[in-house]
Amino acid sequence: MRSGDVIDRIVIIGGGISGLSSAFYLQREAQRQNRQIRVTIVEGAPALGGKINTLKRDGFVIEKGPDSFLARKQPIIDLAEELGIEQQLTATNPAAGKTYILHQKKLHAMPPGLVLGVPTEIAPFVRSSLISWGGKLRALMDLVLPARPAPEDESLGGFLERRVGTEVMRRIAEPLLAGIYAGDLKKLSLQATFPQFAQSERKYGSLIRGMVSNRKATAAAAKGKAKASTFLTFKGGLSAMVEALDSAMPEVERRLGVNVAAIKQNREQPEAPYSVELADGEKLAADYVVVTTQAFAAADLLEPLVDVSELRSIRYVSVANVVMAFDKATFGLEFDGSGFVTPRSEGLSITACTWTSSKWLHSSPADKVLLRCYVGHSEDQETVKLPDDELIAAVRRDIKTTMGITAKPQFTEITRLDHSMPQYPVGHVQNQKALRERLSRELPGVWITGAAFDGVGLPDCIRQGKEAAAAILNDGTA
Repeated sequence: MRSGDVIDRIVIIGGGISGLSSAFYLQREAQRQNRQIRVTIVEGAPALGGKINTLKRDGFVIEKGPDSFLARKQPIIDLAEELGIEQQLTATNPAAGKTYILHQKKLHAMPPGLVLGVPTEIAPFVRSSLISWGGKLRALMDLVLPARPAPEDESLGGFLERRVGTEVMRRIAEPLLAGIYAGDLKKLSLQATFPQFAQSERKYGSLIRGMVSNRKATAAAAKGKAKASTFLTFKGGLSAMVEALDSAMPEVERRLGVNVAAIKQNREQPEAPYSVELADGEKLAADYVVVTTQAFAAADLLEPLVDVSELRSIRYVSVANVVMAFDKATFGLEFDGSGFVTPRSEGLSITACTWTSSKWLHSSPADKVLLRCYVGHSEDQETVKLPDDELIAAVRRDIKTTMGITAKPQFTEITRLDHSMPQYPVGHVQNQKALRERLSRELPGVWITGAAFDGVGLPDCIRQGKEAAAAILNDGTA
């Protein structure tokens, strides 16, 4: 650890939630250590926030990127409290508790007790029309099937298929969990996505028994608004958190609207171990560098300096969301839930539809309706590329097919998120551990973090930003 009057220069590449969290906690940790630092955030976009983007239009609060976060994940709650914006947190509408799954072009309510696609209440699951009797019996065999003793990684889909059967995996779990990763469960790492599933099998001998126990423990530990809601957001939109972070760090330097062209290692100038070269020609001397970009962008910067083949193994999926606003008087439909998801077997363009004005009461004027439809999956990257008019037409066909909606939207907002969803391959956890160990040896002071590594949700990125700050100020090691 450097000490005395030395000022540590830290360059953070990427101004999304991972980069902002890293900067915020770097400040906090430096203050705790009575250490002098100078932090610079470099962001290619003209504004901070990354995928977080709240649009306020005609009385609507519209999320063009992520719209909420899991209430049980504490890092984002802690950050809200530290920023003094915890009073802005809001829960989902308690009257919109139902969620549906499309099956054979009809909406079926998810049975109570379904947690991440795993039944934790047997009677409602058995009564559900979503699964055949054969599929139900196969799922319940999880209660008697032996556990696999070996802790090796496997695909998420393969694990679920092994424990609860193909029908539950494809018809329920995949459309629910694919909404998080937009991926094929048979290609995603179990350890990197839902390690609690494997832990349940090992500890309880059954996925179902383990999830029942986890559900009870989570409910008992829940605090505040998290007790009544699975998801939370901010009344003014998620951008409120970005704005609060921005305001809390006036001394952090910003370089917005410019990309990083290269990271150079200054072996002969130990007083400036790294030089971060920007596309506009500026060079930033750095003692430490935090890279929070997508894996392929991080690989482009680091590959001239070190082997980063593990980063190249992470594929990305592009997605889009189509938000439509309607006049309630002509809409012709009342919602009793928060939305629905669609298995790929249904053959639709949309993967899910959130009844936003029903789920989030702050999102829409009382006399309006707001819908948000999701497009894009690892096995369907063509729909995302459709021209705006064709994409809107495809989405409107799907909402007519599924819900009978024929009303014309008052306006439509399309957001395309290119290469935004990392696909964690089997072996991802071990790959990233090996990569970080190599970086520690060969590029001391360089840290990689963000959605590409240990969780794509906002709380996961915030936690990783905090961990990066602690690692950087502990001589750049974990």
